Amino acid sequence: MKFNTIVKAIVAGLAITATASAQTKLVVKGSDTLGAKMVPQLAEKYKSEGNNVSFEIAAEGSSTCFTNLLAGTADFGMSSRAVKSSEKNNFASAGKDLVEHIAGVDMIAVIVNEANDVQELTKDQVKGIFTGTITDWSEVGGKAGEINVFTRNTSSGTYKTFQKLGMDSVDYGKNTQKMAGNEQIAQEVANSANGIGYVGLAYINKDGISAAAVDGVLPEPKNAADYALSRNLYYYTVGEPTGEVEKFITWSTTSDDAAEVIEKVGFIAPAN
Repeated sequence: MKFNTIVKAIVAGLAITATASAQTKLVVKGSDTLGAKMVPQLAEKYKSEGNNVSFEIAAEGSSTCFTNLLAGTADFGMSSRAVKSSEKNNFASAGKDLVEHIAGVDMIAVIVNEANDVQELTKDQVKGIFTGTITDWSEVGGKAGEINVFTRNTSSGTYKTFQKLGMDSVDYGKNTQKMAGNEQIAQEVANSANGIGYVGLAYINKDGISAAAVDGVLPEPKNAADYALSRNLYYYTVGEPTGEVEKFITWSTTSDDAAEVIEKVGFIAPAN
């Protein structure tokens, strides 16, 4: 009897080991905009539907999406901007084909402190503030006070996309303060009566901040076609995805369950 019990215990242990080893691990690297909230919540939903997958998610900026894919240290990447020509050339030189997948739609919201009288700006005023030609709130109809400008850091896709969409690709002003992520910018603006910054749509509901209208249009999903700072969000793979990567990307870009998660987070699900 004791022998049979031992055998059963060994068999059960082997079965557990086999099940654990069968689990697939997906390494995902890149954008903070996608990687801080949206992709982790999609991953949890995906696992809850019976998929035996674990996720390692590193949200360190869109530029790291491409460096990690090129180095082979990520299964797929996240980016809040489209790949640059120079980055695409790096893949071509290495004999690798970079494939783009639309992960969702975002609106880069210009945020101000909730106590600020200025709740609407023109695109020209936004450009002036972030390039440093407008430095005082009195220049845009507010109370006198030096404008404290918070931006993402240079590895961020949002940093570069905002520069293109909101600043006509002009350089940022020398006094802008660079933050690691959306949460940090929102916190700094909430703490600064004269603060201004920008965040993805999923981050506009933080206490202490307000999303300003740009050219009379608020950053709300229903206004995506008319808002000046709307953009696509992306997944990237080396070659067409296969296996568990293909399953997850297909699920996350086409299923109703994934769309519900994306919209709950605060982004707009991709059109099918």
